Amino acid sequence: MTTRSSVLFVTDLAYPARGRRYCDEDIMLTSRLRERFDLALCHPLDVVALMDSFDVVVVRNSGPVLHYQEQFEAFRRRAEEHGTRVYNPLTGRGDMRGKGYLPELTAAGFPVIPTVDRPDDIGLLPRAERYAVKPRAGADSIGLRFVDSAELAALSWDGLLVQPRVDFRYEVSFYYVDHTFQYALHAPDPAQRWALAPYEPTEADLAFAQRFVDWNTLDHGIQRVDACGTRDGALLLVELEDLNPYLSLDLVTDRQRDTFVTAMTRSLQHLLHTTPA
Repeated sequence: MTTRSSVLFVTDLAYPARGRRYCDEDIMLTSRLRERFDLALCHPLDVVALMDSFDVVVVRNSGPVLHYQEQFEAFRRRAEEHGTRVYNPLTGRGDMRGKGYLPELTAAGFPVIPTVDRPDDIGLLPRAERYAVKPRAGADSIGLRFVDSAELAALSWDGLLVQPRVDFRYEVSFYYVDHTFQYALHAPDPAQRWALAPYEPTEADLAFAQRFVDWNTLDHGIQRVDACGTRDGALLLVELEDLNPYLSLDLVTDRQRDTFVTAMTRSLQHLLHTTPA
């Protein structure tokens, strides 16, 4: 009898996500992964107590880390100390470590919404009537607010990022397993972020998204590249989700869903076979 690898699948089935049902997605995904792995689900607050009994920890729809920051840091330390296989590996350069990568990518000339994190750099931003102010450690629009230029002078910059408010036409997300594109979805109405529809990307769209996936240098894992389409036809990065991106698998075709699950299964198997515990 062939020994099956064991997976601890981290999810918060009760998390009240706006416009999404985390539980449905993870119930479907775990039902498919059970075909190849011995699998158990756990809440993110329980992972440290359980993780040593499994071959790999898969972090999925576990909610914003800021709701359990202390426990997440304990999980990260434990994984590093014990050499635990984690999927996604905890070496991501995107939202996994907060949004500090946005000023870095801005300074490097990447096509991102211009972002600064110091008052001395405010001159690097294009002039705008309104500015978005968000926490460096934010997620799910938590802590996001808008101010005018006069309010910037009195802003406390500790742990904050500032961006011009962009007048965009739509948002679009590109979904990847490892470095391979899977599918894309877009929100035609900027006021309804999670009212998503299928999106057929152009070669230029895919080159845009692939640039950020390659920059992130994750060998294994799921990434979602979120972008906005501007009035002049350009794409700008909004965020690079590389810890627990929601996948909207209920909105893709059966074939796309099957292809995604197959790709994720192969990616997990490769991680288990190539990365020592």
